[in-house]
Amino acid sequence: MYAVVKTGGKQYKVRPGQMVRVEKLEGAVGDTIALSDVLLIGGGESVQIGRPQIEGASVQAQIVEQGRAKKIIVFKKKRRKGYHKKQGHRQYYTQLRINEINA
Repeated sequence: MYAVVKTGGKQYKVRPGQMVRVEKLEGAVGDTIALSDVLLIGGGESVQIGRPQIEGASVQAQIVEQGRAKKIIVFKKKRRKGYHKKQGHRQYYTQLRINEINA
């Protein structure tokens, strides 16, 4: 069984037992959260498609880690103008372990 959930403006295809890294969610390590924006549930011979979400469906997940990703370099330059700007950015993330999918 799998589900497509929406969190942090992105969509993720998840299965029970899978580890997923999503945009930062509030909560401490070890907390259980419910992702309620379930767009699709599949597996077996039937597929449920939400319009836009499936009513009453949720995905239970446990927070494994709160952290920051590797640094990326943002470099802006305009040629022949002597303009350049260098910045770094580290995105916050939450690592989740998917426990179960409730249809």
